[in-house]
Amino acid sequence: MKATIYKSTGSWYTAKSSDDRMWQCRIAGKMKIEEDITTTNPVAVGDEVEIEIEDEDQKIATITVVHDRNNYIIRASPHSRFKNQVVAANIDQAVLMATLKEPKTSQGFIDRYLVSAAAYHVPAVIILNKQDLYHSKEMSHFREWEMMYKKIGYPVLLASALREEGLEEIRNILKDKTSLFAGHSGVGKSTLINDLIPELSLKIQTVSDWSGKGMHTTSFAEMFELPFGGKIIDTPGIRELGIVEMDKTELSQYFLDMLPYLSDCRFNNCLHTNEPGCAVKKAVEKGDINLARYESYLAMLSTMQEQEW
Repeated sequence: MKATIYKSTGSWYTAKSSDDRMWQCRIAGKMKIEEDITTTNPVAVGDEVEIEIEDEDQKIATITVVHDRNNYIIRASPHSRFKNQVVAANIDQAVLMATLKEPKTSQGFIDRYLVSAAAYHVPAVIILNKQDLYHSKEMSHFREWEMMYKKIGYPVLLASALREEGLEEIRNILKDKTSLFAGHSGVGKSTLINDLIPELSLKIQTVSDWSGKGMHTTSFAEMFELPFGGKIIDTPGIRELGIVEMDKTELSQYFLDMLPYLSDCRFNNCLHTNEPGCAVKKAVEKGDINLARYESYLAMLSTMQEQEW
């Protein structure tokens, strides 16, 4: 029987079968995995699977096959530095929730997320939440980011989940799509999801006073159906999103604002640092590529080079 994974808690999975029934599932000992990915979790939320019913009354089944994924996003495993974890599979878009205050999301974090989404061919959307806390300084910062990211092609939305402002635009972006929701803990993901699906009543915690960072409220990924059409996948609060399974020479391909210039560089393996005849650096000097984005690229490249040693 075909089913879709809605929730992953480690050894158990919740799956919705094609006849709209929910099942608690474990992985079969000799399960056929059609994706050749070395990860800590062979099954992820969003996966399309085959299940065999073990107990009809208790709604228990076994996952026997994981079908090929259309796409997926992975991150470094929080439990093993040498392994990766599939965050979600078969998604239409990756929605990053960020904030300019309490806690403040860095541009570096946003750019790493956008690179990860681009690397796995997933369109990305940025929602800047907590508009109710923003004064002129934050609004000026927002307008800078909005102009910069929209120029690259990323939708940028402003919202206040607490005051339910900006929800109509968010609903239009989410409607009839499967969207991955991610962001630091404390940016208001749970509040926004409660706004969108009121009957869920997800647990919410405030930003911790001593650190200024959000407290984790989600410990596992879970997919929810939107009442107006579509699905969202809520993920554990991500403090860092590393660049994995990527060579340093590939990095610039996932900066969408650099893409138009790559073929004009003198050298095919140009890293856009000190090489002569670099079209990317020339575009930065002319203002065609935002300097802050180029600095994000250099910071990521430096991290990747350090990890080679």
